[in-house]
Amino acid sequence: MPRGGKREGAGRPVGTGKYGEQTKAVRLPVRIADEILETLNQAPKEPQTNVESIFRPDGQTKQRVPLYLSPIAAGFPAPTDDYVEGKIDLNRHLVKHPESTFLVRVIGESMQNAGIHPHDLLVVDRAIEPVNGKVVIAVVNGELTVKRLRKHRGKLWLMPENTDFHPIEIDENTDLHIWGVVTNVIHAL
Repeated sequence: MPRGGKREGAGRPVGTGKYGEQTKAVRLPVRIADEILETLNQAPKEPQTNVESIFRPDGQTKQRVPLYLSPIAAGFPAPTDDYVEGKIDLNRHLVKHPESTFLVRVIGESMQNAGIHPHDLLVVDRAIEPVNGKVVIAVVNGELTVKRLRKHRGKLWLMPENTDFHPIEIDENTDLHIWGVVTNVIHAL
């Protein structure tokens, strides 16, 4: 009897495994695999705005779109000019440090007042220093989240941008790793 490959009737029936639904195998770089798997296996204590997916930008693609010289008025309509200033490559505009930049898709509503909504893509740069006031991707006690970094009176906090959520105080008992600083939000209308 041949071995290997897909055989009819082989394997666990769909939906009977640990997750109760169909699963998909995913390849991860070894240097981040354990941290990501640990994060995914821990249930959040309180609903937060968390990372749903992690992506690397494709720096090989080159797609230039027109950039109009005239700004667009958000109030009263402005006269239009048919003048195109040139073309812009969004990779060059959104990704300043390609080797240290990744994209994440978020879930949750704790950052909605910062313009970060469920299913938005965040451009995250690990080369930027996470200083007071920056929005960061952080691993807090094994949970991946996005919050605004605040240093106040010698204490460190991860602040939500929604009054329905509580700040996270970082103390000596908190395991904190900052993955990077959010530089841009890609939000579908």
